Amino acid sequence: LMVSPATALEHRAPDLLLADTYRAGIDPSGYWVSEKLDGVRAYWDGHRLYFRSGHPVPAPEWFTRRFPSRPLDGELWLGRGAFERLSGIVRTALPVDADWREVRFMLFELPGDPGDFTARQARLRHLATELAIPWLGAVEQFRVADPSALMAKLDAVVRDGGEGLMLHRADAAYRSGRSDDLLKLKPFLDREARVLAHLPGKGRHAGRLGALLVEDAEGRRFRLGTGFSDAQRDRPP
Repeated sequence: LMVSPATALEHRAPDLLLADTYRAGIDPSGYWVSEKLDGVRAYWDGHRLYFRSGHPVPAPEWFTRRFPSRPLDGELWLGRGAFERLSGIVRTALPVDADWREVRFMLFELPGDPGDFTARQARLRHLATELAIPWLGAVEQFRVADPSALMAKLDAVVRDGGEGLMLHRADAAYRSGRSDDLLKLKPFLDREARVLAHLPGKGRHAGRLGALLVEDAEGRRFRLGTGFSDAQRDRPP
């Protein structure tokens, strides 16, 4: 499905807290740490569920029926190693109930709530328990004493099939944008880029996705044409 620039502009991305990259020299003892879930980020504005792009998530009505009338930030998740299947489920225009019964909305933030993150994550755990919705949960948060303990935890998570870790500064008030308030730690480096267009394929990829035209934070544009499965080329995100 090709999305025109005009259509994309109709959706305004929510102003969320964004993760920077953990760097040597940052003391992790001042942070709450959690596993980086390999899912699809979603934002509940109190009325409707949205992707980070601002496009609405086509979730079944029953999935969000009991969500509270307050903003929630989290990850739609199936489990470790299931990102591709999850992406197909949550992006299907006509949701399939049987598939959505496997999806969980794992919360890690209360956007705009007062106090520091220590207080917010405690309220988040309480809220998830109080709501008692089987597919709604709070991401487990824990503390580490020093960088060596952090790296040991990273090794254990990755060894068990996880993607990495997230660090959220314990004393941070909520603010949107990218800063050291939220950091990601993975065993390899990556960069974020905005998808501008789907470019048509040639040869054996004729009639389906050939590459993505993307733009990074510095405004550099380039084509990303490798790493896609046949299913992704047939139904690009």
